[in-house]
Amino acid sequence: MPEGDTVYRAAAHMRQALRDRVLTRAELRVPRFSAVDLVGRRVEDVRSRGKNLVVVVCPDQYGRDPVTLHLHLKMEGRIHVLAAGERWRFPAHTVRLVLGVGDSGADRPGAGGSGGHSGGGAVEVVGTDLGYLRALTPGEVEVALAELGPDLLGNDWARDPRAATDEAVRRLAARPTRTIGEALLDQRNLAGIGTIYRAELCFLRGIDPRDPVAAVPDLPGVVTLARRLLLANADRAVRVTTGHARRGRELWVYGRDGQPCRRCGTLVQTYRLGGRGAGDLASPGGPARTGEPVDSLDRIAFSCPSCQPRRSGPAVPR
Repeated sequence: MPEGDTVYRAAAHMRQALRDRVLTRAELRVPRFSAVDLVGRRVEDVRSRGKNLVVVVCPDQYGRDPVTLHLHLKMEGRIHVLAAGERWRFPAHTVRLVLGVGDSGADRPGAGGSGGHSGGGAVEVVGTDLGYLRALTPGEVEVALAELGPDLLGNDWARDPRAATDEAVRRLAARPTRTIGEALLDQRNLAGIGTIYRAELCFLRGIDPRDPVAAVPDLPGVVTLARRLLLANADRAVRVTTGHARRGRELWVYGRDGQPCRRCGTLVQTYRLGGRGAGDLASPGGPARTGEPVDSLDRIAFSCPSCQPRRSGPAVPR
């Protein structure tokens, strides 16, 4: 699943192509919203929130029916920004969204506004294999995103870094018996982390993803490093956590099952984490506890058993 930095870049590309421009083509290729007509309306903004994409479309010419598109890429979704008429290099049956703007600067209110693709030329933004696409009112979108935790790449930190960090820590700590690996993937705690950043973040902090939240020392440090990692990669085409951008050297443990740890040489392990019965910490070889809701997805995890020793009790600084 694309992580927060990937979605952040997709929003930036869409915003550059569409913001303050009038739609000349708008196709929502999902049955429920296929009749929604957005042609002739101006795109006010495009933004990301964690792993969600939001396209804000202005009301029609009579001031009625403002529409906000809510997109999620899920596992296979992609956003393509193309010159109008450019040949699609993906099957047409995978297309769920097409938003097009004309080739004239006349559709952009105010001369000298921020340019789109190809200097304001005709552009098509195409979404393929989207997890979902919905046309909602602005209020409905706010409700849909209300449960998300602080966005690691959003304005939450820009406005008040300490308050955003404290809120993320509060949410993580609210379920102390849950594994830290599951808690970090829960977008209700903090928005933007996926399996890659979970693996790299836990390695850098010396945490085994299977440890309970209560056993993790310095949760504020975990949250702060998470933001630093995503910020460092927000504008990179290739994600790097090691400081080495050379191919094959970019990541510490993710995708390196059975290979030597880059730090100590111990073989990296992989295992499944989450899924049925994983809402609470399960004892090794035994059934899961049942004191909390089960709401975790089964996802792959990576760790170095030497650099990330397991803790069975309360947090003890190393």
